[in-house]
Amino acid sequence: MADPLKGWGCIEPLLLFLLLETLWGARAGQIRYSVLEELDKGSFVGNIAKDLGLEPRELAEHGVRIVSRGRTQLFALNPRSGSLVTADRIDREELCAQSTPCLVSFNILVENNMKMYGVEIEIIDINDNLPRFRDEEVKVKVNENAATGTRLVLPFARDADVNVNSLQSYQLSRNMHFSLEEKSGADGQKYPELVLERPLDREKVAVHDLLLTALDGGDPILSSTTHIRVMVLDANDNAPLFTRSEYRVSVPENIPVGTRLLTLTATDPDEGINGELTYSFRNEEDKISETFKLDSNLGDISTLQPLDYEESRFYLMEVVAQDGGALLASAKVLITVQDVNDNVPEVILTSLASSISEDCPPGTIIALFSVHDGDSGENGEILCSIPRNLPFKLEKSVDNYYHLLTTKALDREEISDYNITVTVIDRGNPPLSTESHISLNVADINDNPPIFPHTSYSTYVLENNPRGLSILSVTAHDPDSGNNAKVTYSLAEDNFQGMPLSSYVSINSNTGILYALDSFDYEQVKDLQLWVMASDSGDPPLSSNMSLSLFVLDQNDNAPEILYPSIPTDGSTGVELAPRSAEPGYLVTKVVAVDRDSGQNAWLSYRLLKASEPGLFAVGLHTGEVRTARALLDRDALKQSLVVAVQDHGQPPLSATVTLTVAVADSIPDVLADLGSIRTPGDPDDSDLTLYLVVAVAAVSCVFLAFVIVLLALRLRRWHASRLLQASGGGLVGVPASHFVGVDGVRAFLQTYSHEVSLTADSRESHVIFPQPNYADTLISQESCGKSEPLLISEKINVNEEVGVVKVRFLFKYGCL
Repeated sequence: MADPLKGWGCIEPLLLFLLLETLWGARAGQIRYSVLEELDKGSFVGNIAKDLGLEPRELAEHGVRIVSRGRTQLFALNPRSGSLVTADRIDREELCAQSTPCLVSFNILVENNMKMYGVEIEIIDINDNLPRFRDEEVKVKVNENAATGTRLVLPFARDADVNVNSLQSYQLSRNMHFSLEEKSGADGQKYPELVLERPLDREKVAVHDLLLTALDGGDPILSSTTHIRVMVLDANDNAPLFTRSEYRVSVPENIPVGTRLLTLTATDPDEGINGELTYSFRNEEDKISETFKLDSNLGDISTLQPLDYEESRFYLMEVVAQDGGALLASAKVLITVQDVNDNVPEVILTSLASSISEDCPPGTIIALFSVHDGDSGENGEILCSIPRNLPFKLEKSVDNYYHLLTTKALDREEISDYNITVTVIDRGNPPLSTESHISLNVADINDNPPIFPHTSYSTYVLENNPRGLSILSVTAHDPDSGNNAKVTYSLAEDNFQGMPLSSYVSINSNTGILYALDSFDYEQVKDLQLWVMASDSGDPPLSSNMSLSLFVLDQNDNAPEILYPSIPTDGSTGVELAPRSAEPGYLVTKVVAVDRDSGQNAWLSYRLLKASEPGLFAVGLHTGEVRTARALLDRDALKQSLVVAVQDHGQPPLSATVTLTVAVADSIPDVLADLGSIRTPGDPDDSDLTLYLVVAVAAVSCVFLAFVIVLLALRLRRWHASRLLQASGGGLVGVPASHFVGVDGVRAFLQTYSHEVSLTADSRESHVIFPQPNYADTLISQESCGKSEPLLISEKINVNEEVGVVKVRFLFKYGCL
């Protein structure tokens, strides 16, 4: 704010005027002063003591004071100087606003004489306020087609000062279109107006910025300004205009949906609705509207769905920009789609042989297929391959067709199915590939015979097996398939013991299970040699065979068979002779037994079950020899009865028994005399046969003697031959094989021959029994072999009163040769 006292250097005439006015006021009973506003506190206003006719010191004595009228006290008395001074800074505009003059009245009381003096002080304005506009910026609107001379009302300024210090004039900044005029109101306020001097063009200048200045008349002159923005309102006098007549853009086909491709820009110099543009496609195809989206406000073109180079390589469209006044412009848009490697190569199978024979020659065509890639350029160039470890190759045909053919002979038994992977890869970056699988079945031919795991088998079966017993299952494998691998089994035709093998065993043609058709008897059949044949069902059929050895295992199914003494069939009893002079260990007889089984089932042991005189005789456990256990006594009975048991070692063991009758006598006559008491009564009708019996006995005796002579001759001859062989080769080479039997690898030499002559009166016949040599499976002790025993003739004669029966049994025993 300007100094309020500035410019008051020649103040003497005014002070003189004020002084005269003060004196005049005092004489008239009213004291008047004047003071400038905005003076500092304590500034001199007037000499109140002088005007009251008092000395300054008398002011306090007379009780001079200011009487307030209920308002803020603006003045105060200075008791020292007796002057009236300002109590605070005074603002005239605050006290009186625009009123003139600005007077402040109050009273001064002199208490000693109770007199009141009126004081009136005029506050004199100084130029301490600027002319002020209400707004720093004011917008004024005018239509661009407004006529020249159009007036626009402008805001006015206010100045708190009065008189010459108040607002005096306005000034407008220099411009080409507007001038300034002022009008005064009834209240004296000056109002500025803007006058259009030249036509406007909003498209050239849409806003005119002017500066309006308000000036007062003070010294110095104070002023203030406001910014006048003249807004030229648009008229739709311009059509939209695109920046280019044709827009081109190239985009890859794999851009994401919703990607902004380009922005079309059209301009319209108009304003408001006249300049607001909307964009749209003109006469677009359905394909365009389905693929692209045009932002009607921004002019952005973006994708609505994926682009596909293979479907459409470019899109041509027309875009229109239209303002609010229906004026429009158009532009061409060309969107070119760039190919990317987004298509995987395809394999189209045209022809396929799903099965191929394993004997097909190399070069046989298996499949025909084509490859295709929807991309272009290198992205569409294709390479085709299959694994190298397969017996196939690819051969290019016309266009993009390929043949798949064999390179060598196939073997179904090695690989029966092939899964051929055809790999197709393009040359894009990055490359894309696809795989196609071709399944090929190798058809079988009958090129493999059935094969047994082994060329020979052996198996065992217990004798006495049930009929239909499953003996063994044989299996042959044929690596072919189908009927070529269907194996049937059969037995080769052969004979055993004059019977076909098929009567002993059979084989299931489908399963290869071997069955026993009959119960085997080890004593008759110890083993069978078979040939099993396996044939497939191919055309022609192939076959192979293998040998099968079937061994029959022995069971203890045969009880020991006693060869000597033989069991008579005519009811007679054989008698063995033991002289009374026999020493302990004397060989009385020998029980000879055989067992048709083998192994331990044929190992025999002998024991004495029962004896009429216990302790008199003993039986060899393994030899069956009956020997005296002690010397014979006179008190021992003439007839001794022994029961000998023979038992094998089978499980369970089987046994047989024989009853021996031993006659104790020194000679045959004694035996005949002593045996008279043990005869059997005869039938009275037998007396007529006595003569015939005697004749028969004589005949038999003659025949027997002749037989003994011949047998002795043969024995001597064989003994002589064996001696010669021993001399040349040693051992038992010269012994006839018929004299040995094998029992588990041991050959036992038959030591005992028995011959029996029976003459019976009751049977009306006589006979001589010459048994074949019997072989025991136990070795005769060397001691017994070393002895030669005399001929023992045991005769048993039964005579009754009317019939005499003579029975003679001759028993010859020979020692070992």
